[in-house]
Amino acid sequence: MAETLQTLGEAVRAALPHGAIEATDIERGAELVLRVRPELLLEAMTLLRDNPAFAFEQCMDICGTDWPERPRRFELVYNLLSLSLNQRIRVIVATDDRTPVPSVAGIWPAATWFEREAWDMYGVVFGGQTDLRRLLTDYGFEGHPLRKDFPLTGYVEVRYDETRKQVVYEPVTLAQDFRSFDFLSPWEAMTTLPGDEKVHMNRIDAPKPEAGAA
Repeated sequence: MAETLQTLGEAVRAALPHGAIEATDIERGAELVLRVRPELLLEAMTLLRDNPAFAFEQCMDICGTDWPERPRRFELVYNLLSLSLNQRIRVIVATDDRTPVPSVAGIWPAATWFEREAWDMYGVVFGGQTDLRRLLTDYGFEGHPLRKDFPLTGYVEVRYDETRKQVVYEPVTLAQDFRSFDFLSPWEAMTTLPGDEKVHMNRIDAPKPEAGAA
């Protein structure tokens, strides 16, 4: 398996312009991962779809990861599937929060949904994508919730205002400062749960049945 994937990776690298592939990895011995330069993404994806030696007809998913400490903090992960050749490949492109990544919706139209989700969750902009509407959050949502620096409470809260008879957005306000409550844990602080007092009774001291008793 690893040798077959290695051969596939070398064939893709040879078919693309020099330097288009930044790195080739085989993860867990069964997954071929290609790291592609963003400016050559469309050329690489078109090759992977149209070349009969690769024939990756379907883009199964586009997801993202966030590494805030890196200059290019976001990684977009494209999972491709070839039904005719029964093989998979993963393409990764790195970018920052300002540089657009070329949209692959012209190659796989279904990618529009995946790119909308990635923009909604991470704020990654896709160049050439004309339908970057929010997909999983509301239209009035602020920020991108899967970024590592996004606060757990969010920026606004939604509630129904009975006086105004409508849903309103308000800044998040905490009723009290965060406190670490020291709850009593029955598995750590207590040796006996209520009702289990007999568990510590010495069985030798327990009354024994009389001889001959049924």
